[in-house]
Amino acid sequence: MLNMFLEMFPRNNGEPEEVIRNMLWDDMMRLNGKQTIYQMIQFAERVKEFGGIPKDPLWYKKEYLRRLEVRIHDRIAGLESGKISPDSLLLYKARQILEALFQRGMHLYLASGTDIIYVRREARLLDIEKYFDDKIYGAIDDYKKFSKQIVIQRILSENKIDGTRLLAFGDGYVEIENTKAIGGLAVAVASDEANNGSGKVDEWKRNRLKSVGADIVIADYRDWDSLLKLIFTK
Repeated sequence: MLNMFLEMFPRNNGEPEEVIRNMLWDDMMRLNGKQTIYQMIQFAERVKEFGGIPKDPLWYKKEYLRRLEVRIHDRIAGLESGKISPDSLLLYKARQILEALFQRGMHLYLASGTDIIYVRREARLLDIEKYFDDKIYGAIDDYKKFSKQIVIQRILSENKIDGTRLLAFGDGYVEIENTKAIGGLAVAVASDEANNGSGKVDEWKRNRLKSVGADIVIADYRDWDSLLKLIFTK
């Protein structure tokens, strides 16, 4: 996404490249967790602000998804053929914590800002849809009718619980903020995306997610057993 933004951003005012990159990165990560269209709306506003003529945000979204499909084609094909192990593309030890939560009888929900058709496809290919049944949510064309906040309210309503019973795991600013707003427990995943399994916390993510109230920050799920013991003894 950042590469596409940098390619399409107007260079009319002589701003240093590093300033532009940092601004676009901050915009992008601030909206991480919301539907992709919101990042495109923000980008269109930046293009206009810096003297360019923006395209419709939906055009940017479709172009981003087209490029992304090209980028991940080999991964999708590898998963479909069995040449790539699903666990190699999950965050380190994610299956173990999903299985442990599932075995505890918890009601698990998956919510993503990515379009629902892609979320369901990836859940199937990564062999994790079994943990969520039909409780998988993603972006829809009428973007104002979907948000993680709406999903959270649905969870509370369906299970007849208050917000203090909600446990959320996420690497997005939005889900952490929404979880804390209703009194839930938020585990922020500040992963090292370039080196899955390194065990290193991304400090930029850590600081960002702590700023909206994350209760616990982890690099990945390598200590999933200790993490769950900590959570369920609180």
